[in-house]
Amino acid sequence: MTLHRRWLLTVAVILLGTTAAGGCAPGRRLPDVPYVVTPDRVIEEMLQIASVGPNDLLYDLGSGDGRIVIAAARKFGTRGVGIEIDPALIEVANENARQAGVTHLVRFVHGDIFVADFAQATVVTLYLLPELNLRLRPRLLTELAPGTRVVSHNYDMGSWVPQRSIRITVDSRTHYIYFWVVPTAHLRPS
Repeated sequence: MTLHRRWLLTVAVILLGTTAAGGCAPGRRLPDVPYVVTPDRVIEEMLQIASVGPNDLLYDLGSGDGRIVIAAARKFGTRGVGIEIDPALIEVANENARQAGVTHLVRFVHGDIFVADFAQATVVTLYLLPELNLRLRPRLLTELAPGTRVVSHNYDMGSWVPQRSIRITVDSRTHYIYFWVVPTAHLRPS
């Protein structure tokens, strides 16, 4: 299946799921951000800046169709977990992992990134919104072990200054990638 067809399938599943559920099932929280695809070149740069490898456990917060977790597994043999609030996207991610032949390395969890446990991660990736990054920042700084790498597509973490940031252009659109390493407790920003 081509990338374009997978994208169309993803959109169809999301639209059907939203329509069938009347927007959101009772007791289920709506997604905080709309699903937006991260371009392959941005994913490659995110994984490269984090020096992802086979000994890592990557958690993608708001994993969408699973493309970051799957790319890390395919290219580097990285184990990964995607946390996604939209169950339709979990189905798409699982199918994408099956087609990529990486189901032995990855799993996708239906959950809320603000309450999910990701403390075992050695790498965390995200493509959220600035206010959501700021909401997650205290958890990232207190629950992740010092040395854990955090990579964000397009949005920073306020006063937590990144160790590195890069700007790339893909299809005439500018993308930013921010990279941090969780410091020891006494060096953490407030």
